[in-house]
Amino acid sequence: MFFIVSRYLTPKGFRGLTLYPFVFVKFLSDLDNPDFVNHEKIHLRQQIELFILPFYIWYVVEYLFRLVQYRNGYQAYRNISFEREAYRNETNLDYLKYRGMYRFVKFL
Repeated sequence: MFFIVSRYLTPKGFRGLTLYPFVFVKFLSDLDNPDFVNHEKIHLRQQIELFILPFYIWYVVEYLFRLVQYRNGYQAYRNISFEREAYRNETNLDYLKYRGMYRFVKFL
């Protein structure tokens, strides 16, 4: 995992973006936030499980489905299964130690 701090490579309204093996971070101070780092590590694990490219395809398709469902971009983003898993477990710094394979499916 490689952290790259750049305001310009992180989409507006987001603090981080994980594109295996890189984590683009908008603010250097976020690297000192263990919950933020754990959230991004959860995304890295998800991407590895799905062999990277299928993760991105699934992510976009699920986002579009949720966008139709909620008619709100932010709600659609927050309800993507990958995001739900990451947000729900970002404060549990031991989560990745015992997390089962394909755990994001529980959040569909």
